[in-house]
Amino acid sequence: MQWLKMKLRFVNLILLLISSACAQLGGDPNGYLTYCPCMGRFGNQADHFLGSLAFAKALNRTLILPPWVEYRRGELRSRQVPFNTYFEVEPLKEYHRVITMADFMWHLADDIWPESERVSFCYKERYSLQQEKNDPDKPNCHAKDGNPFGPFWDTFHIDFVRSEFYAPLHFDVHHSNEAAKWQAKYPADSYPVLAFTGAPASFPVQLENCKLQRYLQWSQRYRDASKDFIREQLPRGAFLGIHLRNGIDWVRACEHVKDSQHLFASPQCLGYKNERGALYPELCMPSKEAIIRQLKRTIKNVRQTQPDNEIKSVFVASDSNHMIGELNTALSRMGISVHKLPEDDPYLDLAILGQSNHFIGNCISSYSAFVKRERDVHGFPSYFWGFPKEKDRKHSNVHEEL
Repeated sequence: MQWLKMKLRFVNLILLLISSACAQLGGDPNGYLTYCPCMGRFGNQADHFLGSLAFAKALNRTLILPPWVEYRRGELRSRQVPFNTYFEVEPLKEYHRVITMADFMWHLADDIWPESERVSFCYKERYSLQQEKNDPDKPNCHAKDGNPFGPFWDTFHIDFVRSEFYAPLHFDVHHSNEAAKWQAKYPADSYPVLAFTGAPASFPVQLENCKLQRYLQWSQRYRDASKDFIREQLPRGAFLGIHLRNGIDWVRACEHVKDSQHLFASPQCLGYKNERGALYPELCMPSKEAIIRQLKRTIKNVRQTQPDNEIKSVFVASDSNHMIGELNTALSRMGISVHKLPEDDPYLDLAILGQSNHFIGNCISSYSAFVKRERDVHGFPSYFWGFPKEKDRKHSNVHEEL
């Protein structure tokens, strides 16, 4: 009898291993989902990724992890960087089934998603920039039209044989039975892969999906590089990480503040229903004087409240002007040194900012939002430039930390 029980346990273990292997390398009977992260740079793509991960789980389909889309100065076509260059794959599996696009295309696509059955999904017809491609009798997603759409799918030699318009379905699976509607309309046996022309998620990230940041963990390369920089380049003691968004494209984007209730990632400080206030220009583009005032105030506050762990340095990440000279001059009398990476690396900047003892970011920026979510996972304090308003700060008990 004991021998029989051991044999049954062994058989069950083998079946479990076989089932797991089939789901990853033998095909998931529940189907797959993927998309082109074709809107914006990394901050926007990260917001979309969290929503897409939640959407894939709600539909119970394995998420094919798309590469990150990058734009290099002087290059006409986007570059696609493998997902696991920056982030680990295994932690994501604690939440839901995932597979890299390279693994899927190399090991599974020929059987599960043959070239003759590749369908692109979009909400409604997308018109091509090349007018001769637009046929009123044959509406099309034009999934590969333009940059980065074409280069993205070309990376894996993917062409589509037809288009599928999924209107009026949508991606909010938290406040309706939308997932059941998707499953009913697109069963896995008829549609093994749902390949979207854009991310099946909203921007900015839905509040319900912010918590998924805990599964997005830096690759060993970036963990090591960030720790090495902090240990070797920054003085011993606490450091304050700051993000300065001040490039010309950002200056133009900030012009929309006056006409907007929300802009980009502004819900991270104002709330999704503006419960913490309305949008104002200083949130988007604080002046140099305001930046220096807030830095000095933050450093003094930490000295008073945490005398055993005073701020000794400031680390700056920026898309344009790091203000190293101005900040060193302004903070020298406080004994604070200001630092940046010797060569620009926005991903390493992010990894370092996530580990700073304190962080000040831009409320409107999705790049800052990534840092804020990561710090929330670890319970680290974060603040925003110009929030709350300086005049409101003087006459209220609102605490700056969020």
